[in-house]
Amino acid sequence: MTDSLDTAQTAPADGNPVASAAAGTRTAADVVTKDLVARLTRGVVGSGRTANHTPFTGDVLAELPESTPEDVADAFERARVAQRQWAATPVRKRAAILLRFHDLVLQRQAEVLDLIQLETGKARLHAHEEVQAVAVAARHYGRKAPAYLKPKGHTGVVPTLTKVTELRKPKGVVGQIAPWNYPFELSVGDALPAFVAGNAVVMKPDTETALTALWAREQLIEAGLPPEVWQVVIGDGPVVGPEVVKHADYVSFTGSTRTGREVAQGAAARLVGCSLELGGKNAMLVLHDADIDKAAAGAVRGCFSSAGQLCISIERLYVHESIADEFAERFVARTKAMRLGNALAYGADMGSLVGERQLETVTRHVEEAVAKGAKLLTGGRPRPDIGPLFYEPTVLDGVQAPMAVCHEETFGPVVSLYRFRAEEEAIALANATPYGLNSSVWTKDGRRGRKVAAELNTGTVNVNESYAAGYGSVQSPMGGMGDSGLGRRHGSEGILKYTEAQTVAHQRVMPLAPSFGMDDEKYAAFMSRSLKAMKAFRLR
Repeated sequence: MTDSLDTAQTAPADGNPVASAAAGTRTAADVVTKDLVARLTRGVVGSGRTANHTPFTGDVLAELPESTPEDVADAFERARVAQRQWAATPVRKRAAILLRFHDLVLQRQAEVLDLIQLETGKARLHAHEEVQAVAVAARHYGRKAPAYLKPKGHTGVVPTLTKVTELRKPKGVVGQIAPWNYPFELSVGDALPAFVAGNAVVMKPDTETALTALWAREQLIEAGLPPEVWQVVIGDGPVVGPEVVKHADYVSFTGSTRTGREVAQGAAARLVGCSLELGGKNAMLVLHDADIDKAAAGAVRGCFSSAGQLCISIERLYVHESIADEFAERFVARTKAMRLGNALAYGADMGSLVGERQLETVTRHVEEAVAKGAKLLTGGRPRPDIGPLFYEPTVLDGVQAPMAVCHEETFGPVVSLYRFRAEEEAIALANATPYGLNSSVWTKDGRRGRKVAAELNTGTVNVNESYAAGYGSVQSPMGGMGDSGLGRRHGSEGILKYTEAQTVAHQRVMPLAPSFGMDDEKYAAFMSRSLKAMKAFRLR
């Protein structure tokens, strides 16, 4: 490891965004100690060895257990044994664990912020978005799970004579495949509703961000979760991922659309359910009456949070032609003022890309677009002087098909600016993609904003915000349409997907068959009269 992760940079003469956050003194070695790694990996099923690295320098962070297919099978076996007793635990006791976990996360957030930064390379403020999201999810399901899961009475086929109750039973053992870009929120944040619903979880985090997920597991166990209920397996996605799908009673996956299709096929072959949060090519619409300064600031947040490595980040900006030039000027000025940095401290506006593959994609998309006639308004350069995977926040103008950046997901700090004349045109352009994850509308007229939002084919739409308002409102479902996935997280759908609905119908007094001396014809006539009466009384 390097002696220090913190560097001070100065802006070059061309004014491109490179000023870093204030330098600090802590190193990766100060945070990721041998004792920490030994503590976090205790109980991980893995007979081999692998390693993860920090994007800030490319150096090894930790040696980790590596799981074989046999290890995965063993993890599921252990989880199944633990799940039976866990499911018998009253739901209010399970929910109380989430509330204790909420408090531990906020009390010890500095520890996980360091790990998130070291494993993903993101700025500390963007790491804190994960802390916020996990705390909100823990509080929500800690408070609401008993109501979501409680038995519900329904009107039976014959009112008063048929008593119907809907029960919710856990799926069993959920197989979760978590991504690298939000290793705290998209690991434990997605697992919390599965746990409180009475399931065990076998999780495969990305190897490069496994420490963050393991830290979350340690805190949840301290809050009261039985250790065997949450099993973690680590290894290459093509090796370990299919094994997780092979054994799971339900699969939760967040990642690329290509891999999501493979996961769905594997789950379908076994007739188990799955939820998939996949890619996006998200659009932001700036209408003619938008507050330009607020929209420009929102675009910076929407486009460059976590260096654009966010499924719901903005990659396409559609701006009304009457304000496009002024918006571009203010947006580019804000982008140029951004500070890039690798300090384990607040102050940087953007951090690093996570890996070589992301850097290659970003570089290819930008260079191809410029070569084919797009105009570079700012950015467009890697910054190896700050770290091996840093890339400047980049704004392109004049992008058009068949440039790859026009239609492919970049998943990096690159956004394309487009102009439109009419709202109908902007809506059509925003919808002209197979993806449908998130979108954003900016206007001073809230009613107009909500009207436009309803015409956009995305799972979430934010009016006068980029993504945080929709994602953070955890009572409401969040997920994708089209190539952006299946199922939802958050709200009732986010927990009920981890359950099986069971209907218990208790028939009383008389059977649903000829009785009390009725023959078939009289019974049919009786039931016909009853059905007409139920409609007349407006029964549902």
